[in-house]
Amino acid sequence: MTMPFYVAPEQVMKDRAEYAQKGIARGRSLVATTYADGILIVAENPSRSLHKVSEIYDRIAFAGVGKYNEFDQLRVAGIRHADTKGFAFSREDVDARSLANLYAQFLGTVFTHEMKPLEVEILVAELGSDGRQDQLYHVAYEGTITDEDRFAVLGGDAESLAERFGQSFQDGWTLAAALGACRRTLEGPDRRLGAQDLEVAILGRGDARRAFRRINGTELAHLLSDDADDTDGADASGEEPSAAASAPPPDAPGEGDPAPG
Repeated sequence: MTMPFYVAPEQVMKDRAEYAQKGIARGRSLVATTYADGILIVAENPSRSLHKVSEIYDRIAFAGVGKYNEFDQLRVAGIRHADTKGFAFSREDVDARSLANLYAQFLGTVFTHEMKPLEVEILVAELGSDGRQDQLYHVAYEGTITDEDRFAVLGGDAESLAERFGQSFQDGWTLAAALGACRRTLEGPDRRLGAQDLEVAILGRGDARRAFRRINGTELAHLLSDDADDTDGADASGEEPSAAASAPPPDAPGEGDPAPG
């Protein structure tokens, strides 16, 4: 008679968490931040058709990192839930908080009861209206939901990226400045990311009912170049050069000296 195989519940949860974290770490990160005219979401994603950032409802956006097929199923389920709720009740009743709670319950149930957890982290963003603040909800693989204040970073190296981005964050900054900070955060000190490497979308304030809009092509390249120009201008101190700096080099002839033959 064989003895039953026993594993402590704490060890099971630990193994599942490590499994999900390794899967998420293999993916590329994304950064979401508030700016003067809305919410900006930037993801490192060279694919032009497999989107990591999408629209859920009028003023609500979805973003995911990790396994694409898993978080894309969550995106589709969120769209169906929002459409059904908006049709049965009112469009104003569809909000990011209830949607994030729904995602958190589902991820928590899968993490606790299924053998394999979902290797995803998701972000639900809502543009504030009628005096309400912008909302950023970060939902982790085990169902933990976090209400982020000014920005959110998702991905394998989220802690170091969040620290790097927090040093450059500014309240009320422009779209170009926010986009440049997001790009520098994602690329790090030893890489360069161009417009073809980024997926960019915004929830922009305006009179239109739908606030979601993708930024790509020439518009994205123009915004990145504007930020590069602003960064170069900020590097210039504007101070007069010192006497040592303005003096001619030792081998150069001074004023009035004969030129070397």
